[in-house]
Amino acid sequence: MLKTYNQADNSLGGLGNLRRLAYFVAVVETGSFTAAAERLGITKAVVSQQVARLESEFRTSLLVRTTRKVQPTEAGQAFYLRCASILHEAEDAFGELAESSAEPSGTLRLTVPFDYGVGVVVPAIVAFMQRYPACKVDAIMSDQTLNLMTGNIELAIRVGWLAETGLQARKIGAFRQLLVAPPAMTRQVATLTQPGELVGLPFVANTALRDNLRWDFARDGAERQAVTMQASIFLDATLAVREAVCQGAGLSVLPDYAIADHLATGRLIQVLPQWELPSGGIHAVFPAARFRPAKVRAFVDLLAGREAVRQGASSAP
Repeated sequence: MLKTYNQADNSLGGLGNLRRLAYFVAVVETGSFTAAAERLGITKAVVSQQVARLESEFRTSLLVRTTRKVQPTEAGQAFYLRCASILHEAEDAFGELAESSAEPSGTLRLTVPFDYGVGVVVPAIVAFMQRYPACKVDAIMSDQTLNLMTGNIELAIRVGWLAETGLQARKIGAFRQLLVAPPAMTRQVATLTQPGELVGLPFVANTALRDNLRWDFARDGAERQAVTMQASIFLDATLAVREAVCQGAGLSVLPDYAIADHLATGRLIQVLPQWELPSGGIHAVFPAARFRPAKVRAFVDLLAGREAVRQGASSAP
């Protein structure tokens, strides 16, 4: 049953104790009542009195007082961890409320893989700047996974399969991997019906991928075949692989966002379209924090909306 508190309620856990949590946390973090009082902008007597009242109400010793320092007891340390979490949640709630009504502004610093950045994120940045002229964007386009905690980066767009821990992520889209060939190979690939028949055909490997020669094909959600290709050209960038295929070097597997225009204009053809390769995710990844600045949220929302449009177009017959 939910308990209702009023101003006269002095029972354990009542609302009157919430302010004392802040006093107690300040004492633990500063190591003294004097420093805690200075941080809070109140008198030492008030801090000491309220913490003592907290101990009295709970009938538990929370602090060990010496002439040099104040330290938490075992119970006090456990209580401190819970109190600190509550106070951080409250601070984030106020920050999130303030950001929710704020117009995006300031410099958005982000990182994104080069191929997806050029094809998808750069147009999104231009649209973002047109919508929010008070913002600036500083984008690092790199296939290296940059450290968000040390690089002063507010947002990373990750394409593929997430391997990082300790970060927060939001899935904003997905992409398909497609086996493609140059038009010059149309006669060679037109009669293919099984992935196993690909072995021996020229192939361009993308060494930016962990497994760039072995590919798992599936058809109708049940039939599966794994094929190991034989490559004679190895390139470490998706756009370089795409250009090599366009120039007639052989087949390769490329993400749909990098080749949609090339398929539409006939510069590339899809091979074995009845067979599917594993799809990957597109994620917005953030440093560990409980709320995002307005500029970050606005850009992610805009990119997610554009991804929905792109995927709808790519799946259309």
